[in-house]
Amino acid sequence: MEQNTIRRRGVGLTGIDKKLSFGGYTLFAPLTSDIAHLIDNDGKEVHRWKLPSRVGRHVRILPNGTLAANTVHPDTGEVFPFLHKYGGGLMSELDPNGNVVRQFGDPLGHHDQYHFGDGRILYTSLEALSKEDSAKVQGGVAGSEIDGITYTDIIKEVDAEGNVQWEWAVSKRLPRDEYPLQPHYTREHYPLINSVIPLKDGNILASMRSVSSVVVIEKSTGDIIWRLASDVVGQQHCATELENGNFLIFDNGCFREGESNTYTRVIEVDRETKRVVWEYKDKSQWNCFFTPFMGSAQRLANGNTFICESAFGRTFEVTRDGTICWEYVNPYFAEYPDATTRSLFPGESNALFRAYRYSKEEIPWLT
Repeated sequence: MEQNTIRRRGVGLTGIDKKLSFGGYTLFAPLTSDIAHLIDNDGKEVHRWKLPSRVGRHVRILPNGTLAANTVHPDTGEVFPFLHKYGGGLMSELDPNGNVVRQFGDPLGHHDQYHFGDGRILYTSLEALSKEDSAKVQGGVAGSEIDGITYTDIIKEVDAEGNVQWEWAVSKRLPRDEYPLQPHYTREHYPLINSVIPLKDGNILASMRSVSSVVVIEKSTGDIIWRLASDVVGQQHCATELENGNFLIFDNGCFREGESNTYTRVIEVDRETKRVVWEYKDKSQWNCFFTPFMGSAQRLANGNTFICESAFGRTFEVTRDGTICWEYVNPYFAEYPDATTRSLFPGESNALFRAYRYSKEEIPWLT
C-alpha cells in the first residue's frame, strides 16, 4: 500500500470544467528539485527548464519571455537551519532553452524576488542584529535566537549591474513595539518578509509572516503608510495588487486571532477601507483547504482566481463564486537533497512555494 498520503490520494490532473476554467498553461517548480515545469490545461507537460540549482522558492515567466528563477545560492552557509529551506539568493533569467541570460547573487537572499525584466530586481535579504539589538525584538519564543542573534530583513532593489539603488532595513524602520513577533514564533528571523512587489504608484507592498502584517512602504520616505494586521490575517503570504487597486492575499490562517480551528482562505481587501470584499474558503469543509506555510493566489483575466496550496503541492482554480473548475496535484515527489532541510522536513515532498497561470498569448515562443 502506498505510504505517502498525498500520492495515495491522487496526483496530476484531478478535475477540470473547461467551460469555467481560464485555460492556458500552469508553471510550477517543486521545492526538492532543480526543474521547472510548464503544463497545459489537460495536465500534460509542454515545456521544462533545468535550473542553475535547487529551487529556492519559485519561478515566473516574464513579459520578455525569459524565466525568472529563484534558486539556492551555493555560498549561503550555515546562517540558521531554515534558511536552507527558504533561501533563494541565486536570481537568474533563463531563455526558453534554459540558457542563463542574466544572473545576480546574494547568499542571504530569501523568499521573494521581483524581476522587472530589464535587469533590476526587488528582493528580500537578511542582516544580523547585535545581541543587544536582538534582545529588543519583542515577542516570540524566548531563547530561540541563533547564539543570541536575531536576523532581520532588508528589502533591496538592484540595477542590472547588481548595484543597490534602494533599500529598506527592518533594523532601522520597523517599530519593535508595534510589530512584535507572535508568541509561538522563533526569534531567529524577524519579521520574515515572504513577498515584496512594486505597486502601480511606485510604493512597495510587503507581507511580514511572523508578525502577521501586510504593509505598504512609501518608497520616497521609507515610511509605512498602510497596514493590515493580525486581526485580519494569520501568517499570510503572496500579497499582490489587483487591477482595481485592491490587494489579493493568501491568508494561511495559522494562529488566527479569535479562532481555535485552522483554515486557509484567499481574500481581496479594499485598500481604502481595509474591508474584505471577496473571500474564498473551501465550500465542502472549511478545513479541507489549509497549508500552514507558503501559498499563492493569482487573479486571472476572466475573474477566476488561481491558488497554490503549497505544502501539499495542490494547485486549483476557482470562479468568483468559489466553484472549483480545475485542480492539479504536483506528481513529483522527492526528499530534500541537503541534510539540514531534510532534517526539518523529512520524507518525500511535492511541496511548491507558488504556481502561476499564463494565457497562450503570454507565451508566444511556445509551439
